[in-house]
Amino acid sequence: MGSGLAAGSVRSRYLVYFQYLGTDFNGVAAVRGAQRAAGVQNYLEEAAEGLKSVVPVKFTISSRTDAGVHALSNAAHLDVQRRSGQPPFSPEVLTQALNTHLRHPAIRVLKAFRVPSDFHARYSATSRTYLYRLATGCPQYDQLPVFERNRCWALQADCLDVAAMQEAAHHLLGTHDFSAFQSTGSPSSSSVRTLRRASVSPGPASPFVLPQESSCPPAVGSGGRRERPFPEGSQPCPELPTCWTDLGSHRKGPVGPWFRPSLTGRLRFWNLEFESQSFLYRQVRRMTAILVAVGLGTLTPTQVKMILESRDPLGRHQTRVAPAHGLFLKSVLYRDLEDLAGSPACAQQECQGPPARAAPGRPEDFRACLAP
Repeated sequence: MGSGLAAGSVRSRYLVYFQYLGTDFNGVAAVRGAQRAAGVQNYLEEAAEGLKSVVPVKFTISSRTDAGVHALSNAAHLDVQRRSGQPPFSPEVLTQALNTHLRHPAIRVLKAFRVPSDFHARYSATSRTYLYRLATGCPQYDQLPVFERNRCWALQADCLDVAAMQEAAHHLLGTHDFSAFQSTGSPSSSSVRTLRRASVSPGPASPFVLPQESSCPPAVGSGGRRERPFPEGSQPCPELPTCWTDLGSHRKGPVGPWFRPSLTGRLRFWNLEFESQSFLYRQVRRMTAILVAVGLGTLTPTQVKMILESRDPLGRHQTRVAPAHGLFLKSVLYRDLEDLAGSPACAQQECQGPPARAAPGRPEDFRACLAP
């Protein structure tokens, strides 16, 4: 590209929010070279070719996700440099143009903002929230609705000790060295992070579960027998019929192994949410696996505290990693985003070329800005 082509052209930086189902992708990051696998970024940058930027558009991703991980809302910044005499795209036109050229149906651009030239999608983020979905009450994977597969971790359990999981999650809150929850290959120079929120709560009922499927099929060999699954001195938990509540301490726990899911088993969903400014590599999936172990009675909340304090990623219990397909990047937040988009720095960038007319917004202008 000659220097004369770029002379007088206008370069504009945008922040875009986008979502995707990660099942078909090798993560969000672009896969370079002649490999058959592709990342979400590959499709976004291919779609951006339709913007006919003087300089090829590259996306700088805010939050990298692994293969199989989904995003309700991820973010990235990109620079679009138009030819001399062409005004910057409005955020609305940019969003529509990218969606028009996206070739994969599992990716969608949600919204775009104009931002200053020094804005960085990764380093400017002030908060990231991840959601992990669990399912209980369906011991066999083929009993899970097909629309929920690859979108949650179906546990071979009828119940979780949610109170114990919440107690364990409390130990993780605050600023700690999370080395014990970091997988090898992390590019981070420091393993200290501040976990602002870690919650365990019932998730909404799935709209894909039919009424006749709300209970699991009878267990093989159960014969319909009712055996008392609850420990002495306890009673069934009213909100979780497959759990028990101790009458003295009000502590909840899963029923014994002799419990028959054919009697009270029910498909339920659970949400784990974690918020921090940033996370270590696979930190969320490792924390989720440990909390699930607590919910199943394999670990205690006190052991979780000990694991955290050990700072040992290779310990006996630290090798647990929750499956990728239950994880969603829920949100990426930036401070004063609306004010940033209207800052003088953005306006100054637009004045680098000839006087600009209004950004194209009419349908005919939109079509004109797209490559054939």
